[in-house]
Amino acid sequence: IDGICAEKEGAHLRWFIISDVLRGRGIGNRLIKEALNFCRNKGYRRVYLWTFEGLNAAKHLYEKSGFELVEQNKGIQWGTEVNEQRFELRFE
Repeated sequence: IDGICAEKEGAHLRWFIISDVLRGRGIGNRLIKEALNFCRNKGYRRVYLWTFEGLNAAKHLYEKSGFELVEQNKGIQWGTEVNEQRFELRFE
């Protein structure tokens, strides 16, 4: 979790990756819950992350955790054109 610009932009959840062989065991749910609890305890008012269109398991996890899609941009990653998506969660 990158909190360097948290006051202005929110905490940045970076590189949230679960191995394919570990999916379906609740590990992603537990990790994201811990990350969000950390952010709340630090007083961050929002959390955001970037992902790519087509990563449906990740999108489902983020939306189930309260994140909303707020931005999309075409980009190039690893030599391939992708649709980058920014998801954000605001704490009340």
